Order: sequence, then C-alpha cells, then structure tokens
Amino acid sequence: MPVVDLGECTLLPGLVDAHVHLVLPGVPDPVAAAAVPEATLLMNARRAAATCLDVGITTVRDLGDRDYVTLRIREEIALRPDTGPHLMVSGPPITTARGHCWFLGGALESPAGLTEAVRVRATRGVDLIKIMASGGEITPGSRSWQPQYTAAELRSVVVESHRLGLPVAAHAHAVDAMERALAAGVDTVEHGTFRTPTGVEPDRQLIERVAEAGLPVTVTTGFSPAGPPLDESARVRIVQTLAAAVDMRDAGVRIVCASDAGISDQKQHGLLPHGVIRLVEAGFSPAEALRAATSTAAEACGLARKGRVARGFDADLLAVTGDPLSDITAILAVAAVYRGGRRVRCFGSKNTPEFRFQ
Repeated sequence: MPVVDLGECTLLPGLVDAHVHLVLPGVPDPVAAAAVPEATLLMNARRAAATCLDVGITTVRDLGDRDYVTLRIREEIALRPDTGPHLMVSGPPITTARGHCWFLGGALESPAGLTEAVRVRATRGVDLIKIMASGGEITPGSRSWQPQYTAAELRSVVVESHRLGLPVAAHAHAVDAMERALAAGVDTVEHGTFRTPTGVEPDRQLIERVAEAGLPVTVTTGFSPAGPPLDESARVRIVQTLAAAVDMRDAGVRIVCASDAGISDQKQHGLLPHGVIRLVEAGFSPAEALRAATSTAAEACGLARKGRVARGFDADLLAVTGDPLSDITAILAVAAVYRGGRRVRCFGSKNTPEFRFQ
C-alpha cells in the first residue's frame, strides 16, 4: 500500500457541487453567453470543469446546458480524469415558452410535451432531469416568485423520469413552486428560497412537510469574492435565505450546499467553498457545512461511493492546509486533490501520485 505524506494537512472528501452550469462562463449577461457557437460552449465548459478541480470539487452535477454539450464533456473527462470532476448532466432544463432559462433550448410550447421531453433527454443519455418549477432571477421577464407548472404537470415529469430510472431536480424559488414540487415527488428542490412577491417568507408548515418527506433542498447562496459586490436588496435576500436554511436544518431538512456557478459575474466557477463558509457564518457548524457539500450532497445526487473518506468509497480527496473544523476558511487552502485515488492537483505538498483505500 503506498504511503503519502501530505505534510501538515487535513484530509477531506472531495467536494460535491450539486448545482452548476458549466457552459455559462460567469459573465453579466447569461443570455448572450448562451448564444455562442458550440465550440465556445465546449471551451467554456472545459475551463469551468478544470477550475472545479483546482478548488477541490471532484464531483459536479450540471443542471442546465445548451445542445447537450455537457454529455460530450462528460465523455472527455471520463477518459481524462485530470481535466475535470466526475460529472452528472441533465442537458437543457425543461421550461415553459419564454420561461426561466428558455435561452438554453429546453422551452416547451405547451405542457403536452413534458413526458416526450423527458424521453428525449433519456434517449440522449442524461443522468437526471431538470425542470424549472418557478421563474428565476437571470431571465428577463421571468419572476422567481411565480410558479411555471402545476403539481399535476410536475408529477407527469416525475412519473416518466422515474419510469426511465432518472431522478428529477426542480428549480423552485417560489413558495407555491416548492409546494407543488413536494407534492409531485421530485428528488431535489433547487434553491428553495421561499420567494413571494414581497420577499423571502419561509412557510413553517411547508418546511415540516419537506423534512418529513426527506426531500433534500439545495441552497445556492454563495457568491464569488472575485465578482462585483451585491446590491443592498440582494444582500438582504441572501441573509433571509440563509436564515431560512438554518430553519430548515433545525427542522431536519437535508441541506445541500451548491454554487449555481456560471449564471452571472457574481457566480463564477469554483465558488462552492465560499458557499460552505457562508453556511458557517449563518449558524451551521463547520462539520454540518462540510457535510452539506460532501456526504449529504453525494446522497442527494444518488452517488453511493462519493462524499466520504471511508473504505469502499471512491478515493476522491481534498487535502487542505489547516483545520476547517476550527477555522472553516482553511477549506480555501488547497494542498492537493485526488480523483479515484490518483493525484490530479498538487499545490506544493509532499506526496506521491497515487493513493488507495485497501
């Protein structure tokens, strides 16, 4: 068995980012960024995937591309694990005509096409289905507090997806959309910000029902320090949304920490560690926040061999200088990254190129 000397480091599971958009490069106008030639989309996705590995993200769930570009990236990374994380992909998200993220090519003219849209994606080889249960912030004319589908429409997507062996991730900012997604039986709620026309308004009864159902909620409140500062209204919403995440945690909801990287210049790729830090600032313990981006995230994504440093699991590892359980910012001090037991990144630590659990 090889012996690896990482020096004065803490060994963590590789991070799992359960909500990313690799084809979007983290610029102010995502609509324009999506309307580029396929070669540019591929270049953006490759660069984003490499950035993920640089910060210790060894698994990524891409929840919205254009033209199924990430399926090609998934194949490339499978051949060259040093170029990016283990990748799960949804293809273009299912949305309404001119609905949230219509510019990624997944818009349907009527709900009659929902089950066929699922079948098309399954045929292309996606790992899961993404549906926009509510509007969103980055699409002109869309409103995050407005639902886009009825519970029955969402249920039709869930039934067909599950029949084909695919989980369903539902983008849901609006309280009504969260209610409908829960009723429909989706597998994860993305964002879960309890948006209403007047702000962020957590629904205690809904939180209890989400906890009882065991439905994971993916929180995406991290922002890149390299991006422009948030305006006051956005800062207020973030504080309120983080407070809602604490309420959900206290009620027993499984909280997943993810990034939503790529959608704006405030959401640049590789920002997941900053989301972990943000959870701690909001009141999560460092261990809780780290689990939200490792073991809990892996479980929510249906990945049985990811998210833990344990015998029988994939040796996806992140070594950091310092102890993130005492100072969570140590998660930013990456010393080395391993994928499947093989070193893919090294930032000055003494080590050998291979590590295996035996």
